[in-house]
Amino acid sequence: MHLDDLIVGFDRALRTLAAPASSVRPVPGADVADVLLGDSERRHVCGLMRVNHSGEVCAQALYQGQALTSRREEVKLALKSAADEEVEHLAWTEARLGALGGRVSLLNPLWYVGSLTIGVVAGVLGDKWNLGFLAETERQVEAHLDGHLDSLPSADLRSRAIVAQMRDDEAGHAKMAMDFGAAELPAPVRVAMKLTARFLTGLSYHI
Repeated sequence: MHLDDLIVGFDRALRTLAAPASSVRPVPGADVADVLLGDSERRHVCGLMRVNHSGEVCAQALYQGQALTSRREEVKLALKSAADEEVEHLAWTEARLGALGGRVSLLNPLWYVGSLTIGVVAGVLGDKWNLGFLAETERQVEAHLDGHLDSLPSADLRSRAIVAQMRDDEAGHAKMAMDFGAAELPAPVRVAMKLTARFLTGLSYHI
């Protein structure tokens, strides 16, 4: 781990938590007419988008921690590339929250620190477990986003387009991890990850 990596990581943390994210790709659904949602629907969509934004904050920290402690240079580069794509997800969810009059989660700094720690530990365990954790995380996120597509109002095509593209990107990240030699995590670890994610998303939906 080099000083330059720590400086870059600190800069990424500040930009993730304190600066508006930007996207190279167009925001999915931007060319679709928006709809007027009822108050309860709007609050629900804001809650889902807040959860997704927090998930992308966690992804930034997780990838950063994993890249810092990964042993193989090609794995580090792949993690950094995936992190750049996740920045776009940050921008999309942030923009959608703003359009709906919502806000990001107040707990994001806490989620960032926790995810960074997990990423560092995963990297220390070795690349195959590092990548295995990444692959399982992305598979669970993909399933989580499928659930959001079931829950979002059918008329809210803008939110649905964002979530659908995020889901496709996460599936690509999982495949990338498998291609690099990810190990399959033990069942108890996968269950623990799922239960932890359920607890954290419940908090982020409201706070």
